[in-house]
Amino acid sequence: MALSNTKSKYLFIAVSFLLWFPHFIYVPILSPYMETNGISFSLIGIILGSYGLMQVLFRLPIGIGSDLVKQRKPFIILGMLASMLSCLIFIMTDSAGWIFVARSLAGIAAASWVAFTVLYSSYFSDKEVHRAMGSISFIIVLGQFLGMSFSGSIVEMWGWKAPFWIGVAASAIGFILSFFIFEPKEKTISNPMKLKDLTSVITQPSLLKIALLSILAHSIIFSTMFGFTPTYALQIGFQPSELTFIVFAFMIPHAIATLFMGRVIVPLLGDWRSLKLAFLLTAVFIFILPLSEAKWGFYVIQGFSGFALGLIFPLLLGMSIESITPEKRATAMGAYQAMYALGIFAGPFFSGIINSWMGIEYGFYFTGCLGLTATLLIVSWKRNEVSIKFLGPRKWREKKENG
Repeated sequence: MALSNTKSKYLFIAVSFLLWFPHFIYVPILSPYMETNGISFSLIGIILGSYGLMQVLFRLPIGIGSDLVKQRKPFIILGMLASMLSCLIFIMTDSAGWIFVARSLAGIAAASWVAFTVLYSSYFSDKEVHRAMGSISFIIVLGQFLGMSFSGSIVEMWGWKAPFWIGVAASAIGFILSFFIFEPKEKTISNPMKLKDLTSVITQPSLLKIALLSILAHSIIFSTMFGFTPTYALQIGFQPSELTFIVFAFMIPHAIATLFMGRVIVPLLGDWRSLKLAFLLTAVFIFILPLSEAKWGFYVIQGFSGFALGLIFPLLLGMSIESITPEKRATAMGAYQAMYALGIFAGPFFSGIINSWMGIEYGFYFTGCLGLTATLLIVSWKRNEVSIKFLGPRKWREKKENG
């Protein structure tokens, strides 16, 4: 039984990797690829943003639907199918409309991750759930890192379509393997998510604050490293094969920061101070990125930017549910993920418009302003908390109303 359970876990991890790897093998070359096909920056922004928009629209329905039918596996199979069809459409056409459809399908596939996480956690006891989530989260980072690391070299050797062919192959393997995933029967009947539960959770002030910061953080990363940074790098003289080094410069510090954050920075500074510092550093390094002319300087800035953003995401993830009661944490996580997906859409969408209107450098300045906005929000919120603590809620409200 133990051996069978171990095999089930390894098979599930393999399928999980094959969901994320195809999505990110073409991310560094996607915006340059569309630019070579004559697609405007504003339209590129819309296409890049569709990935997040589909997650906003489908993440909660998939979670609620899987609760209603008491099954996760069908949604995993459909997610792998959507991933495969996405890469296949990229191969078959250069049309902006069909590229939009392809990227939207990738977003729907990513939304199926809700079912992945719930099913994988069922392989473990309640005491082991945190370890399970740590393992499955690592698969996302591994898929991102390996996928993005070699896409530039692949394009230089075999052409723009090669990453999509690899994506089709990986997704097809994952699609076949997904039929063999083991789904244990639920020991207890769980209540499906109700509208009143969702409403009570998403109106929690603490969750709304964290979600807003996460929207800004996802807007930043999907407008830069996962969006227009590769395009800008090629414009200032980098070769497609050198995109690999840009990915290394960003992703390695990004991964290291996740370990550094929990063990060093948060114990030293606390949650909110750590967030404030990370957002401020992110803003500074994004502001100076367009000013860098030397390649080594570009790499260094990418490294610091990756590290700062690497501090933000796991910190926000933990803070999103720490003040939520245990019986509502699954609902809170689903709502949180659906809300931050707005940033995956909005960041590239508005950056694309600005890039098309004013030039790609101004897109980075806009993104830097998002980091500053997050920093100022944190300062404002903490200042209000201090005022409430010393004056009391009633006197603080009276003072605010009287100016």
